[in-house]
Amino acid sequence: MIQATQLVKTFGAVKALDGLSFKVGDGLAYGLLGRNGAGKTTTIRIIMDFFGADSGEVTIGGIPASKSKARIGYLPEERGLYPKRIILEQMIYIGMLRGMPKRDAEARTHMLLEKLEASEYTKRRLDTLSKGNQQKIQLAIALISDPDVVILDEPFSGLDPVNARILKSIVREQVDAGKTVIFSSHQMAQVEEFCDEICLIDHGRGVLEGNLREIKRAYPRDSLYVEAYGAGDLGGLLREKASGAIADIAPSGAGWTVKLTSHEKRRDVLDALHDAGITPDNFSVKEPTLEEIFVDKVGGEPPDADDGADGTDDDGKKKRRRFGLFGKKSGGAGGRNGGAGR
Repeated sequence: MIQATQLVKTFGAVKALDGLSFKVGDGLAYGLLGRNGAGKTTTIRIIMDFFGADSGEVTIGGIPASKSKARIGYLPEERGLYPKRIILEQMIYIGMLRGMPKRDAEARTHMLLEKLEASEYTKRRLDTLSKGNQQKIQLAIALISDPDVVILDEPFSGLDPVNARILKSIVREQVDAGKTVIFSSHQMAQVEEFCDEICLIDHGRGVLEGNLREIKRAYPRDSLYVEAYGAGDLGGLLREKASGAIADIAPSGAGWTVKLTSHEKRRDVLDALHDAGITPDNFSVKEPTLEEIFVDKVGGEPPDADDGADGTDDDGKKKRRRFGLFGKKSGGAGGRNGGAGR
């Protein structure tokens, strides 16, 4: 279990974290969500003991993060590997940095690349791969030492739907094995599909935390989604036959979103369809999306999927793209915030 308690961190005049608290249980996919600069990156770095908080603390399994022996695998938003090195060689090298015998590191490399459908790239240089395949290699690096905690920063960046599905499958295996998996992402739809619990962060504060399903059910259940193929002008029909039950109705995808005057009026809409001889193909309560929840709690527009790629970091400084975390341009192989984690 990871628990953050009243974290405060400042960089000059910028307060990146302002009393942030949350708890992440074992065997969970947990989403840290917020606009660029909200404090997500600072939080991750404190969890990884890259630096400490000004006040407050993070514990892993009840032990302060600075003293914890838990293995942490980290997939950074920016590429963190040698672009000119052979993939197999650098994966073995990073595994050995993590204390693995060379033979074990090589065996796990082959196993992970096979799971990620990337075995054909074993003897290729990283910079010869597409962005999506580089991301798969980056994930394999994060998992090389069989970590207890997996932290994924914008993990779906550059992935097509097929590779996104592969990544989800691998990460779900980690969750099923009792690992703690933390997502930091701007892609609300991906988080909504995958995460069990979330923490919304705004200006360094937690504005909403908990089980995503329970959060959604706490919102008024007075909207319906209705589909009925071949029913003609379904919206017009419902406006006429169930006018007393409908506050608003609008087309949505292949069907209609119906805003009710009260959640108790669902039956009136269903009766109107029945009286018209229409059997709906889809008749369900429409829950708020994670984007809608974000806007409700934080205000303004939800973060874009690409937000933050070249924006400002939590400390207010301009973020710079870097070619590799272990190379000359990124600070050397000894950094604790490397792609392999600690």
